[in-house]
Amino acid sequence: MNPLWSTSLSRSLRRVIGRALGDFSMLAGGDRVLLGLSGGKDSLVLLHALSEFRRYSPVRFNLAACTVAITGMDATRLENLEDYCRAREVSYFVPRYPIIEVIKARNERSPCSFCAKLRRGILNSKAREGGFNKLALGHNLDDAVETFFMNLFRAGRAKSFQPKFLQDRTNVEVIRPLVYSAEAAVLDEASRLELPVVVSPCPYAGKTERQNVKESLAALKTRYPDLFPNTLNALKTLSSTDRWSRGGAP
Repeated sequence: MNPLWSTSLSRSLRRVIGRALGDFSMLAGGDRVLLGLSGGKDSLVLLHALSEFRRYSPVRFNLAACTVAITGMDATRLENLEDYCRAREVSYFVPRYPIIEVIKARNERSPCSFCAKLRRGILNSKAREGGFNKLALGHNLDDAVETFFMNLFRAGRAKSFQPKFLQDRTNVEVIRPLVYSAEAAVLDEASRLELPVVVSPCPYAGKTERQNVKESLAALKTRYPDLFPNTLNALKTLSSTDRWSRGGAP
């Protein structure tokens, strides 16, 4: 087992994650949190962070992890994730589901969106079955900004996902503690800790609308380096006075 898996998260990233947890009141005493562990860098770093906060935070909560194993996921990689969870003293579950086959059978036009919803549904089912009241997902700052611009470009809406929201049908609350964390910082931390990142077997990886937006935003950032923090600020501060009103300004 890699000894780095037992070391602490970097102080800078821990501080950013802690600020998101506090700003949106994501955790409360007695919470039972199920973390969606895809095996990507984000969910692994999130597991590292939350298992560390669980150890030292005055807010006492339980933590477990769940990987929805899609067709083609390497068994050895899954074993590495299990070893990592054991090193972090986190219970681990692996439900299996033929998501790729379902996408192909449906000839799904938006495979990534459909896959995300399907995996979320499976995670929610596992959360309800296990008595968990919160579902932690590893979406980072870049994901939030990309989602904002995807909604703007495709639907004409100034909207991104919420850092925290309650799902009415399941009564399970979704939290996204990495929402302030830049993707580059998460990647650096995953590399420094030598986390067992799993390469996705998804045949649609790198061929999505999100990837197109990611590349466009990367080009914009070279000219507007504050694009991402400014977008985050806009999401947090948008008020009714900034919207266009049919009745005109008061």
